[in-house]
Amino acid sequence: MKVMSLFESLTGAKLKDCIANGNVTFIVQESEMGKAIGKKGSNIKRIENMLKKSVRLFEFNDDVCRFVANLIYPSKADDVKEEDGIVSIYAADMKTKGIIIGRDRHRIKSINSIVKRYFNIIEVKVA
Repeated sequence: MKVMSLFESLTGAKLKDCIANGNVTFIVQESEMGKAIGKKGSNIKRIENMLKKSVRLFEFNDDVCRFVANLIYPSKADDVKEEDGIVSIYAADMKTKGIIIGRDRHRIKSINSIVKRYFNIIEVKVA
């Protein structure tokens, strides 16, 4: 809560959630990303210096597919579909799939846990 109020007071952006596990992940409300980043990333740099941890920002969206697309940015997925509680990320080449999955499946596990916090989803997978 303390970190969330610090972030909101420094940036002026509204937060939805904050997840701290090694680095700090902020889920920002829709259309608040520009405020959160600041000019040339100044807000992020300032918060990273204060917390002495790396900071990751993601923009929330009510549509699960758009939210997953935000979570995998800057990687580009060809398509993101949700069927029967399973979100499938379709990527064109193996390099993009590898980036989305991450070493030791770390990144896809992180995406899974974040998505499950907000949506009734069974699994997020890369197809």
